[in-house]
Amino acid sequence: MRIRTDDEVYRVDAVWLGPPKATFPWRARYVAWLIGIPIFLVVLTVQRWAGISFGFFSTAWGFVITIVITRFITAKISHERPLGAVAAMWARELGAPRERTTGTGGAVSASRVRVRAERPLPKHKRRKRRARQQHSYKGKGSAGGAALKEHGFSGPTHHGAQGTPRARRSRSNAPAGR
Repeated sequence: MRIRTDDEVYRVDAVWLGPPKATFPWRARYVAWLIGIPIFLVVLTVQRWAGISFGFFSTAWGFVITIVITRFITAKISHERPLGAVAAMWARELGAPRERTTGTGGAVSASRVRVRAERPLPKHKRRKRRARQQHSYKGKGSAGGAALKEHGFSGPTHHGAQGTPRARRSRSNAPAGR
């Protein structure tokens, strides 16, 4: 047994073919006329603002642009999705809150990272440079220590050319992988 639906009723568009006995050669729904006329006026206004003078070709291009825009809009409109619903959906889409693209912080932040103006030196060059500067400031008394601190060397100056020895990590004798 077949159940007939009422889809045929809704497939019939409310179409205005033109005045009686002088119909247009195209079919246009009432909603297309309702949308197309204001769009045509807006297109003509934009053409005047752009400095395009009123004439045959500018008006013809205005019609073409209007038809393209109107067909694009009316393709989204049907009996199940009327113009009011499409306009409300469009307005809600434009007014909807958007995802923020900028970070507001979190677990990790680079705000406390110190940045130096000069490039850091490799370890072996740092030791040589520190030894040279400590050696050159050695006989200058307290002024030498202040000069070292001014240049970013804040270690003690009484340990000779090498500075304080660093502790080494020791490895445990446990077998690897356990």
